[in-house]
Amino acid sequence: MNQPTGFRRWIVVITAISAAIIELIDISIVNVGLTDIAGNLGVTIEDVSWVVTAYAVANVIVIPMTSFLQGYFGRKNYYIASIILFTVASYGCGLADNLWMLVAFRFLQGIGGGALLSTSQGLMYDAFPPSQRAVASALFGMGIVLGPTLGPTLGGYIIDNYHWSWMFYINVPIGILAVFLSLAFIDKKEEELNINRSAIKVDTFGILLLAVGIGCLQYVLERGEADDWFDSSLIRWLTIATVISLPLFVWWELRGTRSPVVDLRTLKNRNLVVGSLLIVVVGYGLFTSVLLYPLFAQRIVGMTATQTGKLLMPGGLITLPMFAITGRLLAKGVSPRLIVIFGYIAFATFCFTMSTYNADASSGDFIYALIIRGIGLALVNVPLINQSVSTLEPRQLPTGIAIVNMMRQLGGAFGVAITNTYVTQRTALHRTELVSNLQPENPALTERLTALTQGLIARGINSLDAVQGAYKNLDLIVTRQALMVSYLDTFRLAGLFFVVSFPLLFLLKNKKMDAATAKAVADAAH
Repeated sequence: MNQPTGFRRWIVVITAISAAIIELIDISIVNVGLTDIAGNLGVTIEDVSWVVTAYAVANVIVIPMTSFLQGYFGRKNYYIASIILFTVASYGCGLADNLWMLVAFRFLQGIGGGALLSTSQGLMYDAFPPSQRAVASALFGMGIVLGPTLGPTLGGYIIDNYHWSWMFYINVPIGILAVFLSLAFIDKKEEELNINRSAIKVDTFGILLLAVGIGCLQYVLERGEADDWFDSSLIRWLTIATVISLPLFVWWELRGTRSPVVDLRTLKNRNLVVGSLLIVVVGYGLFTSVLLYPLFAQRIVGMTATQTGKLLMPGGLITLPMFAITGRLLAKGVSPRLIVIFGYIAFATFCFTMSTYNADASSGDFIYALIIRGIGLALVNVPLINQSVSTLEPRQLPTGIAIVNMMRQLGGAFGVAITNTYVTQRTALHRTELVSNLQPENPALTERLTALTQGLIARGINSLDAVQGAYKNLDLIVTRQALMVSYLDTFRLAGLFFVVSFPLLFLLKNKKMDAATAKAVADAAH
């Protein structure tokens, strides 16, 4: 395989980043459109959440198998086939006229999308010589940060102005272009030209254990709160399947087979283990903030989906110059670990800042917090991804990259599960506390009910209905207040995750970057 140079190299870079971004966008883009999809298809919000769950389950199953599938089919073939599957499934999602058709196509979309992250990152690495590998990390980091940020923004705009199906149709032209560019500009590696599939042993049992273990875990995390966790017999059985399958998978891959579908021995590398744990926290923070911020802005402050999405843009755009700053710091010999520390502090600051807001929060307040978040993500992603795989041998890179990406997805799944559960529990707790203060002899309560009643009477409602309406409005006010405080608690909890995991940064082996590599990062970030 000849390493691409000049124009050809940048075509490969653009193709790889575009494929990764559309995959990441599709993880979060439907979140803002679930209400519209549910109404259009005539199903409940609980049922339509399968649209999110199906994609996430398929995604997280395929990601750790990417290394094996690349080796079996050839990276270029597997990459192009995955883009085609993702694109066709996206078109199918847009055409869906019932829930289960949409869920089926979302599952297929997740299978295709699962390959795009790890394979795109591998293509990025191969587009640059080893001395410039940090260039690939910097450029790919942009896609990782911008993807989840653009998802709700784009989704909100589409929902407010077009039919929800365009959230999926928008992938089609990008996918078609990516296929043609991949066919024309991505070369096959030497080992891809002489693949002898008959000599490759397929770890069927390992694949089965991985699919069952990771798939069940993802389902439990995605649907646990909606199904009342262990009150649901399905959740209990899937938890049992997870507890049995994952340890058995680890044993089988290490001891039971000579041809593991995932080379878990790669995890003997300290940087990969520590980096993966830190990336779980980053994934948790990224996906939790993407989920929680729109809910706060829309349900508490009263913003539209479009307004909510637009406020994400400044924070997303600030990441671009921050990559340049990161590169310059590395060029000056600043420790990658130190940069990650500042990124951690910035993200924790975002979480604790959001935990101080209330229903009177302005657009400027949100922009300020989201810019801090964008700075934190840029400072964390570039050096952390690079350091996680920097000490691996070349043959271990595909597995290492797949593990890093899987851990990010699982971190996001844990974040969503923890957020949903914590918000529900804290809302119930705060509502009980607020209701306990509503005593009949409380003059403030009497005054508020009188004002609400008079307001309804002024609108032409008779006095009896006005009194009942006043109590209903008071109930809504209490519920909204309880929900707001629970959101603040959840932002605070996310900040604590960064604080608690902070000591792990000092276990990360600090591989010093030479001047040429550091300069390449700075150049690529411009």
